[in-house]
Amino acid sequence: MSNFIQEFNSPATETPSIHRCVRVCQNRTCKKQGAKEVLAAFAALPVAEVTVTASSCLGQCGNGPIVLVLPDMVWYSGVQPHEVPLVIEKHLLGGHRVQKMLYYRFHPQG
Repeated sequence: MSNFIQEFNSPATETPSIHRCVRVCQNRTCKKQGAKEVLAAFAALPVAEVTVTASSCLGQCGNGPIVLVLPDMVWYSGVQPHEVPLVIEKHLLGGHRVQKMLYYRFHPQG
């Protein structure tokens, strides 16, 4: 049995930390809507176990700036630089989605 399978099947003694990646679209339309400043706002407030990266087009043009949090598969749309601390506090540190910022196409309100 490989080490990976043994580790995967072994009972966890502690909760593993989840490494998240925040992707901020930097394609033409999102940049016009302020994505460069959103990326800078995330970079200015680093969080342990979170990598922030510039992304090429995420395919949601006109709804930006788009922010995608992986592996959570949470999409935020229309993100403004002043809202970044809220995403960090609530989602990245607190584990709760920021409901009012969720992208309706992927997270319809029930």
